[in-house]
Amino acid sequence: MHNYWPEFITVALVHFLAVASPGPDFAVMLRQALCQSRRNALLTAFGIGTGILIHVGYSLLGIGLIIQQSLVLFSILKVIGALYLTWIAIQCLRSKAGGIHVETENGGRQSGFAAYRLGFLTNTLNPKATLFFVSLFSVIISPGTPIAIQTAYGVYMAVATGLWFMAVAVFFTLPQIRRGFNRFGYWLDRLMGGVLLLLAGQLLFSTVSGDGGEALNPGQD
Repeated sequence: MHNYWPEFITVALVHFLAVASPGPDFAVMLRQALCQSRRNALLTAFGIGTGILIHVGYSLLGIGLIIQQSLVLFSILKVIGALYLTWIAIQCLRSKAGGIHVETENGGRQSGFAAYRLGFLTNTLNPKATLFFVSLFSVIISPGTPIAIQTAYGVYMAVATGLWFMAVAVFFTLPQIRRGFNRFGYWLDRLMGGVLLLLAGQLLFSTVSGDGGEALNPGQD
């Protein structure tokens, strides 16, 4: 087991850079933390973390490599991801002045399942996450590493991702932080919508232009 510590440290470092980089997960998480109850924000963070297991699963099975090598399959995945981000963005951009506010601890317009589903689908349908994990499992993790060890890497990344976004949720649901955002929640919603719309447009543009060859990218989350 000790022979795999250097590899694990490399995986953990690259994964940390990926999680800490702004992307769809962070944009959605920030909005949830500021505009929903802490419970719902934590459920969204949990959804993002469990979404990682999907990427790990198909990477271990080798399906991710097939997706990466098939321009058609990867393009379909990118379009689906872009459309989902666009849908979320439209919900944000349709916010009206006075129509959005920071929820109290016991409030929340979303059900717990809807909050979890939002995090899970945002991560699962992120094509850059697909490419990141395929690259991780084919470039950094040695093919000779036992499946049990590779699975342990995957579980670690899922747990670490969930904990990171739970920390984000806890921080941005602090009363003093929320009070600072309470006056311009409407503009926050529109800003997050604009960010997600730009990310969706980038995905669609890369699909149309045929640029599907992003390398290992720390900015997938």
